[in-house]
Amino acid sequence: MEGHERTVYVFLADGFEEIEALTVVDILRRCKIPVVMTSIGDDIIVTSSHQVRVVADNLFAEALYGKDVIRESDVLVLPGGMPGTSALAECGPLGETLVAHDRAGGKIAAICAAPTVLSALGLLKDKAATSYPARLAELDCREKSEEAVVVDGNVTTSRGMGTAIDFALALVEELISPEKAREVAGSIVYVR
Repeated sequence: MEGHERTVYVFLADGFEEIEALTVVDILRRCKIPVVMTSIGDDIIVTSSHQVRVVADNLFAEALYGKDVIRESDVLVLPGGMPGTSALAECGPLGETLVAHDRAGGKIAAICAAPTVLSALGLLKDKAATSYPARLAELDCREKSEEAVVVDGNVTTSRGMGTAIDFALALVEELISPEKAREVAGSIVYVR
């Protein structure tokens, strides 16, 4: 998909799960899909749940708040991790953006505990979804699944760090093609 003009935003909060976030960033960038790591906090440097410091590309408050992100983005991605997921859930402007993006038909993706953020916003009511096993019972959704990745309409959910590559490849499949997802999986010697 050369000339891809739209962007994928990966939202980071202190306490995010680094494998879940950075696997998505890495695999999508290998496909030449623009990805913007966006800090929802006040600092461009975000510290993961395992104390890995990552420099985000921008701050949510400066780059996105109040903008019509549906016109400039393909997918809004929420990685899991604690307390990162709690911080995502508590960020009112992010919640408003997710709801508006969903209403406009934009794609949303969440992994591990982060599908609970979508659930709390009412975005999973008519969807099949999955999440980290210990959080699955919290989902208010049409159908709870134990599949590695669940794609239902415009929402993609996944279970956790161990399914991060599957999650990222599912996004490639949705944004470009199943063939491109297979090509990238082969290039990284991903064997399932």
